[in-house]
Amino acid sequence: MDQDTRPPGKTTVAPDVLIEIARMTALKVSGVHSMAPVTGGVNRLFGRGANDGVRIKIEDDIVFADMYIILKSGINIRDISRSVQQKVTRAITEMVGMDVGEVNIHIENIAYEEEEA
Repeated sequence: MDQDTRPPGKTTVAPDVLIEIARMTALKVSGVHSMAPVTGGVNRLFGRGANDGVRIKIEDDIVFADMYIILKSGINIRDISRSVQQKVTRAITEMVGMDVGEVNIHIENIAYEEEEA
């Protein structure tokens, strides 16, 4: 749409929407077991994303994300981390139209399956 045909008004996106997009995208990546609770920070104080494993910060309409992830055992941590970064960046850019500055991955744990006796 160009400037002349765009309807008047604006669209705002709540930070919780960005958190949910990032969380759901990360969970779809093969090798990601679950999200880990966010430790400290403003999201924890305000309840935004504290249990979702995502911390979002927006500066000058650019999204910065910290992802706290628990991975499955037996995978390549670097490959999974890069995949999460790429897919979260793409999802936010395509769904919301915002630029992404960084997607930082924090591996909090590895989920080892208990061996059956």
